Amino acid sequence: MLRSVASRCGSLMIAATRSRVPQHIGATSVRMSSHGAADAEEFDTRYEAYFNKPDIDGWEVRKAMNDLHGMDLIPEPKILIAAMKACRRINDHSLAVRYLEAVKDKCATEEHKIWPFIMQEIQPTLKELGISSVEEMGYDKPELALKSVYDMHDE
Repeated sequence: MLRSVASRCGSLMIAATRSRVPQHIGATSVRMSSHGAADAEEFDTRYEAYFNKPDIDGWEVRKAMNDLHGMDLIPEPKILIAAMKACRRINDHSLAVRYLEAVKDKCATEEHKIWPFIMQEIQPTLKELGISSVEEMGYDKPELALKSVYDMHDE
């Protein structure tokens, strides 16, 4: 009985994973294997090519960014560069900055390690395209945040 329940749960999990694969990118299946390097390179190439489409529109850019953000990963700098160029082609500076904010947020507890590397890699592209970074715009610090109630009486 336990074996049949476990096999049903496993097949449901694989089916649920397959349903989350973005179909507009051209993915046909999800491999459950240990060959992650080749799959990761194919994944990066696919998203980079998608963002590099010359006739991409705002909806497609937002859809791909939303799909990437929903995955348990931080996009490689080459994908971010392609996304920033797509934002420039559709002339949407705010989308570019908001996506950089979202990527920074995904770095979470490892932000001090990952975010400087990402910024080092994409900074020349940001300068070339005239896109401001999160830090340049002051979005890395809260503007209207209230003091913590625990710190108010310490003064």
